[in-house]
Amino acid sequence: MHTMWKGSISFGLVNIPIKLHAATEDKDIKLRNLHKECHSPIKYEKTCPVCEVEIKNEDIVKAYEYTKGKFVVLEDEDLEKLKQEKEDKAVEIMDFVKIQEIDPIYFNRTYYMSPGDGGGKAYSLLRKALEDSEKVGLAKIIIRSKEQLAVVRVYENTLVMETIHYPDEVRKAADVPNVPAEDKVTDKEIDTAIMLIDQLTSEFQPEKYNDDYRTALLELIEAKRTGKEIVTPVEKEPATNVTDLMAALQASIDKTKPAEKETAKKPAAKKKRATAKAKVKKQA
Repeated sequence: MHTMWKGSISFGLVNIPIKLHAATEDKDIKLRNLHKECHSPIKYEKTCPVCEVEIKNEDIVKAYEYTKGKFVVLEDEDLEKLKQEKEDKAVEIMDFVKIQEIDPIYFNRTYYMSPGDGGGKAYSLLRKALEDSEKVGLAKIIIRSKEQLAVVRVYENTLVMETIHYPDEVRKAADVPNVPAEDKVTDKEIDTAIMLIDQLTSEFQPEKYNDDYRTALLELIEAKRTGKEIVTPVEKEPATNVTDLMAALQASIDKTKPAEKETAKKPAAKKKRATAKAKVKKQA
């Protein structure tokens, strides 16, 4: 597993050399843009609209646009000095909190943590302490020139570091338009909705969920590559005349009823037929 960061993490006077490894990967299928006429890949060149010339990397400087058309130019030396001042590769856990106190909206990206040379015992100590206390650590770390707030927690016997957003990076829910201020639903609608939730409730098994679009796209690409024609029938949803919320809830419950209820009817019908036959024999 590729190491993308090396350093150390500490809590109190305990210092642990660690390595970070990306815990997730992006499996999106990347499509290239080609020229329709000759199928050549399109090149994207950096050009100056004023000088009308192509620009090389060494001719580019970074700047911050503080108002429309006005820039503060930042030299590479300035940025490198600032980065070195902050990035000492030593990460200190500042606080310990319960993970339930952190809303999932804050979570960003996950990294596996492995112990560096000689850090095995201290790594085990932090892992065991977090498990027994049922807490997670809060720390700051600089990754790719950005200071990140991070959570250190245990996942399947491995320490993970989860970068989280700062509060000012999370937009206010109050700014979302057209959200009803209060619930205007009846008790019956609530009870029926809860009944539907109960029927659809199961244990979380991530392996049962698949990226159907990605699979279909890969099949299409393979079919095109091998010269096959692919035809996928479109399944039409049965037409419904549901026009109100209560009817939609009831229709959903009927659609998701467990199969046992249907099979339970069969023995009863069999018994009824057996009783009818017995009556005929008695009359004979």
